Amino acid sequence: MRFRILGTLEVRAYGDRVVLASPRQQRALAVLLLSPNSVVPVERMIDALWEDEPPTTAVKQVRNSVSALRGRLGDTGALIVTDGPGYRLQIDADDLDSLRFRRHVAAARALAGQVKLVDAVEEIRGALALWRGPALDGLRTTTLAGRAALLDEQRADAVELCAQWQLRLGETDEVVRELTAFCGEHPVREPSHLLLMRALAEEGRYAEASTLFHGLRRRLADELGVDPNLDLRRLHEQILADATPAAAPVDSTPANAAVATTPDPEPDRESPPDHHFGRAVAELAEAVTWQWRAEAELRSLHRPQPIALRWSALARPGEPALRGDLDDIAETYAELPSRQLVVLGDPGSGKSVLALVLTLELLRSRAPGAPVPVLLSLASWDPGREHLDRWLARRLADNHPALLNAREYGPDAPTRLVLGGHVVPVLDGLDEMPADLRVAALDALDQTMAVGRSLVLTCRSAEYEQVTRESGTVLGSATVVRLEPVSRQEAITYLSARDSAGSDRWHPVAERLRRDPDGPLGRVLRTPLMVDLARIGYGRPGEDPGELLAADDAAALEAQLLDSFLPHAYAQVPQPPGRNPKTSPSGRYTADQANRWLGFLARHLERARSRDLAWWQLHRAVPAGTRAALVGVLIALLFLATGRLSDGPELAAIYALSFGGAGYLTHRFGRPPEPLRTELRFVGAAGKFAGRFAVGAVVGVALGLGWSLAPGLVVLLALVFGVVFGVHVWLAKPVDASRVSSPATILRNERTGAIALSVSFLVSAGLFDGIAFAFTAQTRFLPVLGGRFDLALAVAGGLAGALFGFFMARGVGALCYGVAGAIAGGQVFPPATDPVLPFVVGLCFGGGIGLAVLVTRAWGNYFVHHLWLAATGRLPWRLMHFLDDAHRRGVLRQAGGVYQFRHARVQERLAQASPDR
Repeated sequence: MRFRILGTLEVRAYGDRVVLASPRQQRALAVLLLSPNSVVPVERMIDALWEDEPPTTAVKQVRNSVSALRGRLGDTGALIVTDGPGYRLQIDADDLDSLRFRRHVAAARALAGQVKLVDAVEEIRGALALWRGPALDGLRTTTLAGRAALLDEQRADAVELCAQWQLRLGETDEVVRELTAFCGEHPVREPSHLLLMRALAEEGRYAEASTLFHGLRRRLADELGVDPNLDLRRLHEQILADATPAAAPVDSTPANAAVATTPDPEPDRESPPDHHFGRAVAELAEAVTWQWRAEAELRSLHRPQPIALRWSALARPGEPALRGDLDDIAETYAELPSRQLVVLGDPGSGKSVLALVLTLELLRSRAPGAPVPVLLSLASWDPGREHLDRWLARRLADNHPALLNAREYGPDAPTRLVLGGHVVPVLDGLDEMPADLRVAALDALDQTMAVGRSLVLTCRSAEYEQVTRESGTVLGSATVVRLEPVSRQEAITYLSARDSAGSDRWHPVAERLRRDPDGPLGRVLRTPLMVDLARIGYGRPGEDPGELLAADDAAALEAQLLDSFLPHAYAQVPQPPGRNPKTSPSGRYTADQANRWLGFLARHLERARSRDLAWWQLHRAVPAGTRAALVGVLIALLFLATGRLSDGPELAAIYALSFGGAGYLTHRFGRPPEPLRTELRFVGAAGKFAGRFAVGAVVGVALGLGWSLAPGLVVLLALVFGVVFGVHVWLAKPVDASRVSSPATILRNERTGAIALSVSFLVSAGLFDGIAFAFTAQTRFLPVLGGRFDLALAVAGGLAGALFGFFMARGVGALCYGVAGAIAGGQVFPPATDPVLPFVVGLCFGGGIGLAVLVTRAWGNYFVHHLWLAATGRLPWRLMHFLDDAHRRGVLRQAGGVYQFRHARVQERLAQASPDR
């Protein structure tokens, strides 16, 4: 007969299960099996059979139970013997699973001691296979539970022992799979979490390892009031250090950026002490506070008598219903058992406003060293291409580029902030992501945030319900609140707040809402967005709100209110004296202009499936073929002039087609440039300048000797190229993380870098070409085609072009400009006879090279395509001024380095209503 207690109690005889119908018989057998071959006193059996006070006949009933048990077990029942003050179950080790388990574990330890880890793992797996659940599952009384818990602890030790041996064998995948489930069953067991973190780290899954640590730390604090042990804390610190190179949010230098302009990484020996990283947290909090405080003021969120935003939590079984308004959402969030909040609502219900106000309130009440709430739009995240933590770190770096300054804040501070739990993501607009990405996004959020990390997420109600229905995924630990519709009385109070006493302009609207609350007008005026648009459209005394009663359809009325927004936002009104031009709207733009230009931008964003209006992505508004042709033609024109002045129309055509074609192909098939987010800084750059100067001097000498120039000219080229290479060290990462990026600052810094880089190439390349044209010794190495082409010069020109193209645009640029350099560099033509001509030719050649460099930078790319769009009437000539003005008027909002339309419905309506041009 076989007995099993590693799980539910089971007794089997000859393969058939023996049923013990009486719970008292089951408990009697269980207490005997927990102490096999040992005497179990009657007192202990009494405690096992009765949870409460035993009856006065307990001893007799124990005897009766043992007698009945002997009879139920048949021949095996004779093995239960009376021994002194109790009973003893005589059993062979093969007949009880707990004894077989201990034997397997002992054998596995012996094999491990002989360094036979493969055999040890196999043996201990055999031991673990005996378990079917917690020992004596479903049968525990107080007495039984204590001894059964000892068995459970032995199982846990065996699981961790197996994981240790598997890690030594490199079987990390198995360890992750098994310990993930085990840690879910034992949420505060530190040794198993330590092993799982090691396995995740060895697989390069640093973000998940860090997430696991923070979840454990939160549970230990909540349940036991302690921190993770020293080994766990040290491992977490090591994981953060190891994650820096592998889990960087983005390469701070885009693939198509010039190597010469990339700020050098700081050496490890100059890494700052830990308190510098702590300063990064404090300065990030300061920057985020100023960023959203200014935005709240521009949106007039703190104006008197704002629209009341009320919310209610979706009730959970056994939990009290939560309700409140905008003033107490932060306090409610802070008291949540798991600080994860999902905010749902209809379009225009105020989800983004709630997220902004919650962010500011959490910052106001934030304790020193506490995580920093960071409000981000989800529209730019593609969960299929980028892990959530990597995207969060990249957005931190984009909005606060100083965090990438390793000298000031240590290596890769954005990633460390995210993985270290120093930020609370406030993610606005799951519904604003493309529909085909939402399921993957919610699944990624659930996986990354499921172990206790803080989170705030907003989404439209219908879209959230659809995503959860399609994916089956929900944020199980999150509290879900829904924004309530604006009440009829609140809507009327807000709409008529500016009217003088006794005015009845809004009376017909109030009557309609009272008589027909579910009609078109009543349905439209349930959201703060539409109520606000109604006041904007009909707030002035001369306007007639009665026009709102004419609409028979809610969609038509919404469209009417959305269409009235721009005309009123751009109404020409007298400005008061003393107006600050930096904070007040300009009067230079009309509503028609704004409607045309903003409509074009709205259609551009809708086609790109984006909410972020970034100036460096404006080129996407131009068809790919057109934008490549623009760049190619501009470059070709300058090289056409170079060839025409050098040796006539034939050389002009060769130069123009070669370099113009290279520019076209590079911009047609290469990656678009991104801003480098640098600024001019001279302090501490002397050593780097000297090193770069030496490299540039070597290049200048090589070029001078290759074209057989006189020694004095070679020295001149060395000096010029040295300076050109050296000045780029002055472009470095910002040093103050308390400053947040804005579209204007990013453009200004990028423009400085782009122009500096382009001018340096113009000077160096132009000087070299002009000197070579005027003073070359006309040495011929491998002439072909009747002396009109030199293969050796073609190889040299091709190598130079390939290096130039690689620095500017990586592989595609290297190929295209390498071919162009070979074709143009191999041309042989007579030296200049006019002393002025080399200067002009050098200027044209340098201009072509400088332009080719300029358009591989974000600002240069933007500059060319903005000129085209402005010339064709689709955008204003002063685009950034116009966008800033739209921001001050409340048409746009600013989110870090990008603009967004005030609301997705405004963008959608402009895209629909504005005709294509």
